[in-house]
Amino acid sequence: MDEVAGRGIGVGQDVDSELQERIVSSSSLAFRVAYAVLRHREDAEDVAQEALLRAHGHFHALRDRTRFRAWLVRVAWRLALDRQRSDRRRLRRDTAACNSSPMATTEAVALVNESNGRLLAAVARLPNKLRLTLVLAAIEGYETREVAALLSVPEGTVKSRLFLARKKLKEMMS
Repeated sequence: MDEVAGRGIGVGQDVDSELQERIVSSSSLAFRVAYAVLRHREDAEDVAQEALLRAHGHFHALRDRTRFRAWLVRVAWRLALDRQRSDRRRLRRDTAACNSSPMATTEAVALVNESNGRLLAAVARLPNKLRLTLVLAAIEGYETREVAALLSVPEGTVKSRLFLARKKLKEMMS
């Protein structure tokens, strides 16, 4: 930080190039986090893009730029949760509007059940913290210390979340 603060003219260019490098290296991570929550490619792309736009707009205010990836994960996670809640509210409104026709809701339930496999449905029922930890560690292949850094939690917390997530999945699948 002192290095950047000590520079005069051209600091903005250095910050812009640093931001660009960090965004390029982290954009797929933002997408994967959003996809872990939403499980819909187009929605995840929208959320990731919004997270990257926020990163662009707020990068100058970031106190510790070395924690950019962890910050971006949290932004993408929060935006994905917001999108998920919004979609649920919209679905409830639409379902309530179609309640007069029992056939429409039966068809909707059948489509939802067909589109989700048994395992994905079980993963979806996991609490958000357990699901994100499981996706990052077991599916995306990050090591425990990397997941801990991305989520800003101790390694022991990551291990216990993984244990609990696997235990709950086992219970749901049996």
